[in-house]
Amino acid sequence: MEILLPGLSVRLKALRQEKGLKQVEMAAFLECTEGHYQKIEYGKINLPTLTLIKLADFFDVTTDYLLGRTENRAVNR
Repeated sequence: MEILLPGLSVRLKALRQEKGLKQVEMAAFLECTEGHYQKIEYGKINLPTLTLIKLADFFDVTTDYLLGRTENRAVNR
């Protein structure tokens, strides 16, 4: 059974827009096609763990924040 995470798509889009980035730029960052990135942002596919970590580091938020498990963005480093 596949479980998609709609909270991730909402947070990812908001974070991308906060940085003033386009989907094509995020696709380049993740080394995927723009269409593949759009599917991620639209909640159509789940992310591998390493990609989730890469995005959390890029946006300086926790993976739990990206996944919608907390409202706290802060990364404790």
